[in-house]
Amino acid sequence: MEQYLKDFLEGQLITLKQMTSSDLETFIKIESENSTLLLANDEMPFPNTFEDHASFFQSISGKKEEFIFGIFEKTSQQLIGSCGVYAINWKNSTCFVGISIGEEWQGKGFGTDAMRTLITFIFDYIAINKIKLQVFSFNGSAIRSYEKCGFTKEGVLRHELFRFGKFHDIVLFGLLREEWSELSR
Repeated sequence: MEQYLKDFLEGQLITLKQMTSSDLETFIKIESENSTLLLANDEMPFPNTFEDHASFFQSISGKKEEFIFGIFEKTSQQLIGSCGVYAINWKNSTCFVGISIGEEWQGKGFGTDAMRTLITFIFDYIAINKIKLQVFSFNGSAIRSYEKCGFTKEGVLRHELFRFGKFHDIVLFGLLREEWSELSR
């Protein structure tokens, strides 16, 4: 039991924890980076204002159907990104996940470690059977990371996103509880 308490929300490289108002400035910096604007969601890649970010930051602490975590580098406890569970469907036991890592921390294993830690949280503490996510087809590093975490490609939404002057696909991935149990052994 003590080991579970010690390791709760801790990966090899990161710790997931709730962000506080002192993290707002760093959160805004990460969410305003080009990679976040272009890779994190399918909305118009237009920079949000400080007020937009502050409003979102305030709203995430009160939602009971979403779990948003700050991703903190384990040694320095510096905020390096965020991840979360959203669109929980209790009837069908599914949810979506998303992740955003600051540019200087990308490609170093922090995102994969954070996603594995988030998956462990979901399957150990929430009655969810399937985790889903969407990723843009041109985001090869994210696709490789999700595959390392055990996600399986389930489909493609063809020409779903307009970015960089042309249409791109959105790839759908899923991970079942039983698959994660097999991988975790």
